Amino acid sequence: MNKMTSQKSLVASREEVEQAARLIKTWLKAQNNPESEVAADIGLQLVDADRSGRYPAFSRTYDQDFSADGDYIATLPDLQNSDHLAEFSSTIQHVGISNFRLPLRYRLPSGGHITLETSVAGTVRLDADKRGINMSRIMRSFYRHAERSFSFDVISEALSDYLTDLDSTTARIHLAFSYPVKIRSLRSGLEGYQYYNISLEQIASGPCATNIVHLDYVYSSTCPCSLELSEHARMVRGQLATPHSQRSVARVSVVLAKDTEELWFEDLVKLCRKAVPTETQVMVKREDEQAFAELNAANPIFVEDAVRAFAKELSGDPRIGDFRVVASHQESLHSHDAVSLLTEGPTFATESLEPQYFKSLYHVG
Repeated sequence: MNKMTSQKSLVASREEVEQAARLIKTWLKAQNNPESEVAADIGLQLVDADRSGRYPAFSRTYDQDFSADGDYIATLPDLQNSDHLAEFSSTIQHVGISNFRLPLRYRLPSGGHITLETSVAGTVRLDADKRGINMSRIMRSFYRHAERSFSFDVISEALSDYLTDLDSTTARIHLAFSYPVKIRSLRSGLEGYQYYNISLEQIASGPCATNIVHLDYVYSSTCPCSLELSEHARMVRGQLATPHSQRSVARVSVVLAKDTEELWFEDLVKLCRKAVPTETQVMVKREDEQAFAELNAANPIFVEDAVRAFAKELSGDPRIGDFRVVASHQESLHSHDAVSLLTEGPTFATESLEPQYFKSLYHVG
């Protein structure tokens, strides 16, 4: 038999709500919690507004003369440093900011400096017992060094600052920029600027730091198979034919060996050019265009050959430790690309690749 029982309503009256709000405010004041006390004040305003049927008369005018003193700032909410954690708490390997830009100075091998617009990414490790970080502290830490000429030593100081500011043990800074180098044409003597996409990365874990240079090297790749087939058509059938070649990109990432004093960006470019000499040209006249055709015919290369050629040069330089070479030949024969990846050492060893990783190697000129 179902028994119907009456139950007292759980809906509080307005007077009970107001009494509870004032009691909470009194308790918070005794706990010396100004942040929550302000929230309780707002709650009381809303109760009073509901009693009168009018919405509180909040100001809608920006107060240019208002000054945030220390007492006021102490009342501002700070959720990142609160004790409240997400329902599922775990360690986060990287949390921070990406692509904040500013002009930074870099040293030139000939002396002097060059100022380049630089995209900066900064992240830290967040332990499971912490809710979040103050993102702006990364920028503030970095700006303390923004007027200096950048090197890995300076990056290390910036990393040390925001490891301290954010109370973390592991951090990473990544600087990305386009670096100009004047290049002479093959035969005419003309000169023009080649722009290299370069990134400097430093990973700090405790007292140890790893310094990595990333460089995108753009070259032309002539297919050896297509070259042989074209020559066969000429010799056997008297048929004019041209081998297919395409703009190609190699992303070379190198870890600087311990105690390495300097590895200039130009040095890394020279190593790449020695491995694969068919770098795309800047300024050309007819004699340069003919020379480039001859240079490609003298250096036909599959994508597998390319990564091995780069690896040979990199492994022979004592300033370079672990490295990774990723190459993409953006085929003119096929609707897809030919790609290859080679690593040396544990730094870049991985079984998995992001699905869109090779797409990032496109060079748009």
